Amino acid sequence: MPVSITSPTIIPAAGNPPKIIREYVGRVNSGDTSISLAHMTSPAGWTEPGQRPEFDEYTLVLRGMLRLTFENGSLDVRAGQAVITRKGEWIQYSTPEPEGAEYIAVCIPSFSPSTVHRDLSPPDPDFPRT
Repeated sequence: MPVSITSPTIIPAAGNPPKIIREYVGRVNSGDTSISLAHMTSPAGWTEPGQRPEFDEYTLVLRGMLRLTFENGSLDVRAGQAVITRKGEWIQYSTPEPEGAEYIAVCIPSFSPSTVHRDLSPPDPDFPRT
């Protein structure tokens, strides 16, 4: 039987300044552990700690630009583009441009604070990890 999800749950976000996470499907809003689906709105200048998650993440940028810094460089993903990050890869997300970004993120298995493995210190945006 289909399950209607009439509204998301707002999830506290890592990073500064704060972004808005609206979880539609996942551990909190629907009780799903196999997949999560969230609508993100990140302001200009937002950055979060690097992470080495235990899940694959599929991201579709709807508006603005999302920057991914990874162990060997960085990648800018713009509106209408998507990116896949694989579990076990070190990745750091940011929205450095004035308009920020809006995007959809799908994590398999679902996002969990215990499986994201965020760095303890803030990232250095001028020094990609090697």
